[in-house]
Amino acid sequence: MRTIIVISSAIIGASLLSLPVVAQQKTAKACTAEWRANKDANQAKGITLKDYVAQCRAAAATTPAPAAEKKAEKKTGEKKAKKTAEPAAPAAPAAGGQKTAKACRDEWRANKADNQAKGVTEKAYVAQCRSGGTVAAPAAPAPAPAPAPTQTTTTPAPAPAAPPPATTAARPAATTPTGANQYATEGQARLRCLTGTVVWANLNSKIYHFNGYKDYGNTKSGAYMCETDATGQGMRASKTEKHP
Repeated sequence: MRTIIVISSAIIGASLLSLPVVAQQKTAKACTAEWRANKDANQAKGITLKDYVAQCRAAAATTPAPAAEKKAEKKTGEKKAKKTAEPAAPAAPAAGGQKTAKACRDEWRANKADNQAKGVTEKAYVAQCRSGGTVAAPAAPAPAPAPAPTQTTTTPAPAPAAPPPATTAARPAATTPTGANQYATEGQARLRCLTGTVVWANLNSKIYHFNGYKDYGNTKSGAYMCETDATGQGMRASKTEKHP
């Protein structure tokens, strides 16, 4: 019985000795808050959150409680001051994925100049943002119709003169033709050509012309011929005239 009492006392004494350490050890949350309060300085020194928390909790176990509490209070005050200086973070989306009106307003204000340039108002942006759609810029106004041209009275240009109609009246040649199948009158040539084309052959240039053009029957030396006879004698059509 005495042995049991001694063992129990030893256990109770060991527990009591460990109480100050437990009471003085910081929580992971408190150490995390301290690291975040000096986040920029810690990151500049290369101290990660994980390493800081491990070292903070280990160091707190050997530091008297009052000093640890004062240090925590100081860090908490610094954290509150920093939070006051930092801009508020955008509000988290509401349940179901729908954004809150505040979050949508913050988005609009973050791009205020761009939205105003596009004509997107804050009210319209918030309404569209909360419904989950993409806010589209308003359609650009249709351009004003161009003014009707002023009507001026102008004299229409004269129509080009049409070539003179083909005539069936025989026109005598300037000279009496002497070659084969060459005729002094158009009528004589037409009797030979029947349905073929009658041309005026310039006997000097070896170029023949079609009815309706100025050189037809008007060169100094020439004859009326069937086109087939003219080409057979080595003549060619005028390049500036169109075949009828």
